[in-house]
Formats: sequence, structure tokens, C-alpha cells
Amino acid sequence: MMSLIIDGIIIGIGATIVLDIWDVIFGSLPGQSRANWAPIGRWVWNLKDGKLFNDTIDELTPYKHELALGWIFHYAVGIIYGVIFALYGGYEWFANPTFLPVWIWGIITLGAGWFILQPGLGLGFAASKLPNAWTVRVLGLVAHTFFAVGMYATALLLG
Repeated sequence: MMSLIIDGIIIGIGATIVLDIWDVIFGSLPGQSRANWAPIGRWVWNLKDGKLFNDTIDELTPYKHELALGWIFHYAVGIIYGVIFALYGGYEWFANPTFLPVWIWGIITLGAGWFILQPGLGLGFAASKLPNAWTVRVLGLVAHTFFAVGMYATALLLG
């Protein structure tokens, strides 16, 4: 089981790196911006106060190292997702990785962003408070598809 956990950590890191590469490419397009992990770091820091959901991220106490904490959280979540999938997929999946299971998992993990993180940042469930909510949702699906591509590609490299 320890080897599954290690493989899960590796595919989680690989998936998060691919997601970040997508973010750099997409964020360099005209009219687009890169992910800002500082608000997520602020949200994580303020979880100690026991409030999961917020009206706006601006109501939370700023934290000096919120950008670093946001990046750490980003990779920690990617690793956790990788380990959970590895334990679910098992040795059989790693022996013969296929894309469909990781893509389904990537889409499932989007639920945490829609129903925990976005309301935590004050954006509403599935970004419902934003005027471009459907654009944000579709871009989330695309981003989590790239996350799944990263899991799959990393698993192939492990093989």
C-alpha cells in the first residue's frame, strides 16, 4: 500500500504541474490572467477562525505569507487527490493506466472548488455570484481536464 501512496503523491504533483503549465499558457492569452493563490492562502489561514464560507475574501484578515500558503495548499490538494485516486485505482490501474478514470476523477474534484473553495472566497456556489459564472465553470472543467491529463501522463511515465 505504501507504494500506492508514493505513486499517488507523484501523480498528484505531476497533475498539479500540468495544471500550472496550462495556467501559464492560458493566462498569457489576451484578456486572461493567471491564477492568484494569495486569496486562497488568506482563506486557508483564516479557516482557523472556524468560518468556511465568506461573503467576500476581503472581509478576512490578511496574512503576510498568504501567497506562499496558497501555493502550498494548491500542491497539497493535488497530492491528496493523487493519493485518493491511487488508492481507488490500485495496482491494476497503474499497471495499465487509462485516461477515462482519471478524467472522471478530475471532474469530480472540481466539486470541491465549486462547493467549498468558491463559496469560501465569497464567490458563491459554483461561482454563482460572478457575472461570468458559466465562463468560470467551463474554465474549471478545462483546468481539471488538464489536471487529469497530468495524472495520466505521470502514471505513464511511472510505468
